[in-house]
Amino acid sequence: MASMESAEEEQERVKGGAEVAKQAAAGLALFAKDQGEAAEFDKDAAQAFKDETDAKMKALEDEAAALTGKDNKKARTEKSKEASALSKTPEYIDATRILKDLEPKNGNFVKKAAQPSEAAKAAAAEPAEEAAADDKKSGKDKPKKASGAAGISPAERKELDSLKDDIIKKKKELKEGGMSGGQINKDESIVGMVARMNELKEKENPGCLDAAKSEKKESGKKGKKLSKEQEEELSTLEKEVEEYRTRLAGPEFKYSKKEIAADPDMQDMTKRLKDLSGK
Repeated sequence: MASMESAEEEQERVKGGAEVAKQAAAGLALFAKDQGEAAEFDKDAAQAFKDETDAKMKALEDEAAALTGKDNKKARTEKSKEASALSKTPEYIDATRILKDLEPKNGNFVKKAAQPSEAAKAAAAEPAEEAAADDKKSGKDKPKKASGAAGISPAERKELDSLKDDIIKKKKELKEGGMSGGQINKDESIVGMVARMNELKEKENPGCLDAAKSEKKESGKKGKKLSKEQEEELSTLEKEVEEYRTRLAGPEFKYSKKEIAADPDMQDMTKRLKDLSGK
């Protein structure tokens, strides 16, 4: 009798354990569904790109270091700027972030984009459904989206960032070729690149160009008020000016204050800083 009861108890324990395991599996499946799918990044490609770019930067820095003397000052500066520019590209920034287990800002080195969870989709849909119902009750029609309100793709974002650098480089080439500021702004290649840049900016943020014009008018009346993007640009430029000033005054060049003030690149950077800050 005792042995029979033991056998029955054993069967109940086995059955109970199987049920617990079944419930746990179901719970894990539900958890995975709720969490959605995380983005998958190509760390190997990011590492390879960063290593290659780091090597290029070192080579440029070595070339700059080899160009000694005041006669080679301009060439040294150009090499240093080239090296610095490589570290500011969207690809390099994304590669660095991925290797630190952070999401890339510019959409590079992404194998698979993140997929929202079912719960997140449902949560996002609820406010829209409620708003649509409210509009229907009130008799209001939802305003139509502007044709360019869909935002820009990672490829277009990359093109936009590249255009900004290309415009600066092209303007510098034209300036060194003897063209005035007015002639540079009318140059066919500059006009084309600026038009495409503005087109992408408007697509990314519809109405931003009109807003910038309005802001410019207001700043002329009440004192210049910088946007967040302009503040970031001003901060970056201030840092670049100070770094360049320190380098000219350092043991590499040993420039006096007068020589620093007369340096063409310093004058150009200072003018840009003054125009941006409005001071």
